[in-house]
Amino acid sequence: MRRYLLPVLASAFVLFAIVGPLLVPHDPLAQNIVKRFAPLGSPEHLLGTDNFGRDVLARIAAGAQVELFTAVSATLLAMTFGVLIGMTAAYSRGPTEGVLMRGVDVMLSIPPLILALLVVAALGPSVPTLIGVLALLFIPGFARVAYGQTLEVRNRQFVEAAIIFGAPRRSIILGQILPNIMAPVLAQASLTIASAILVGSGLGYLGLGIRPPAPSWGGMVADGQRYMSSHPMLMIVPGIFVVSTILIFSALGDTLRALWDPREQRSR
Repeated sequence: MRRYLLPVLASAFVLFAIVGPLLVPHDPLAQNIVKRFAPLGSPEHLLGTDNFGRDVLARIAAGAQVELFTAVSATLLAMTFGVLIGMTAAYSRGPTEGVLMRGVDVMLSIPPLILALLVVAALGPSVPTLIGVLALLFIPGFARVAYGQTLEVRNRQFVEAAIIFGAPRRSIILGQILPNIMAPVLAQASLTIASAILVGSGLGYLGLGIRPPAPSWGGMVADGQRYMSSHPMLMIVPGIFVVSTILIFSALGDTLRALWDPREQRSR
């Protein structure tokens, strides 16, 4: 049941992020001081309004779009460069392997949140900067996965046969090895999307994510914290979306990894 529920929930989030802003009849940036702090379940505002009278549901939907675009873009960049590094290191071996994988180890030794804070503080908060920082943080994870899987696949008979018959190196890597390591890489991608949303929301909470007044879930949590004693839902509602989305994609990644990992299947 879980293997079907998680993809459905993840697809529902993606669908909400894509079409949600089009379906909500309110502008996420429109202010109406007269209707500020409208309660949850108001006729015109299902999730209420914030301290500026902006519709919370509209801002949640617009924030979901930003979170999805940022997380997926960063994941695709990290996957592209990480898989390239890992496959090149595992297939080439020798000095190339040593240089590439020691570089990955150095990147893993740097605390990710501190690195993100330094880069964003130096370059300024923006969507391109956030995507670049997140991609840089998650390249080592993909490189390690691709490296381990390539070491296993390169010793299989069909790869050795391709080498014996003189197939070009590029053809072997892209045509023989890459398709056989994509399953764990895709599982890692799901986990990375969850991590990207977590780090992106954390930076937004610290004021180093998406620039206001553009909505972001982390920024909404930070704004709602100021009114926690009088209007707690302003912080709780976006917090629920952050936590639930992270849990969905994390659980989906774990499930995919368990389904596609032969060691997990043999242990059952």
